Amino acid sequence: MSKKYRELMTTFYPVFLNLTGRRCVIIGGGQIAEGKISKLLDSGATIVVISPGATPGIRKFAETGKVELDLRKYRPGDLQDAFLVIAATNDRVVNQEIFEEAETLGVLLNAVDDMPRCSFIAPSIVEKGPVTIAISTGGASPALARKLRETLSGSSDLDWTQATSVLSKARQIVKDKQVAVDPQRWQCCMTPELLSLAKSGRDDEAVELLIDGLMGKDSNGKCSNIAECVSGGCQIRNDASLDTSLSTDDRKNQGRMAQTAGD
Repeated sequence: MSKKYRELMTTFYPVFLNLTGRRCVIIGGGQIAEGKISKLLDSGATIVVISPGATPGIRKFAETGKVELDLRKYRPGDLQDAFLVIAATNDRVVNQEIFEEAETLGVLLNAVDDMPRCSFIAPSIVEKGPVTIAISTGGASPALARKLRETLSGSSDLDWTQATSVLSKARQIVKDKQVAVDPQRWQCCMTPELLSLAKSGRDDEAVELLIDGLMGKDSNGKCSNIAECVSGGCQIRNDASLDTSLSTDDRKNQGRMAQTAGD
C-alpha cells in the first residue's frame, strides 16, 4: 500500500454501540434503507424513516408499528434528538446538508457510499450464537470485507462459539474470587479438550477444567505466575514461538491480539 494511499484513508475506531431505546433516523426509503432496518431493530433502536417514498417492506414495518415513517423530504431539524443517522439517499447535495446538521449536533452519521461524509461506517459481520465478528477495510474494499465474511462463516474456528457459556461462567468465577489472571493464560487454557467438553454439553466439567488451568491447579506447561505470563516461562507459548510456519510479524501480531482482547 502506497504512503499516499494510506494518508488518504480514514482510520476508524472499531466499536459496538448500545442502541437500546435510542432514536435512530434513516433518511431515504429505498432498498438500502430497508436493509438497515432489521439490524437496527435487533439492536433495540427506536427508528424513524424520512423519505418522500418508501419500499413496500418499509411501509410494512411502519404499518406494524416497528418504525415511524414520515413521507416527505429531509429538512433541517430532522436530526434533533437523534443518536445515530443513516443517509441512504443518492443525492450528494442532501447528504451534505445532513452531514452539516449531524456535525453541528454531534450526531453519528453513516452516509451510504459517501465516505467523506461518514463519522462511522457499518462493518460486514459474521454471527454465530452470541458471537459477532465485525470486518471492515475502512471503506477501501467492501468486496474484500464480504469475501472475508464468507470465509470466516465456514471456518471451524467458530466452533468455539459453543464454549461461550463455559467461558462466561469461568470469567464470573474469576471475578468473584477477585483473582488477576493474565489474558494470555485464557488462550493457553482454551484447549481442544475444553472445546470437546463444551460441544458435548458437559459444561460443568468444562468449567472445572478451565478454572483449574486458570488458577494454576493444572499447570501442564503453563506459567507458574497466573497474574502475569512471563516471557519464556510458558511451554505452550514457547512451542508456538518455535512454529516455523509463523513469520516474525505473525508472532508480533499474536502478542498485540492478546493485549487488545475485547468483549
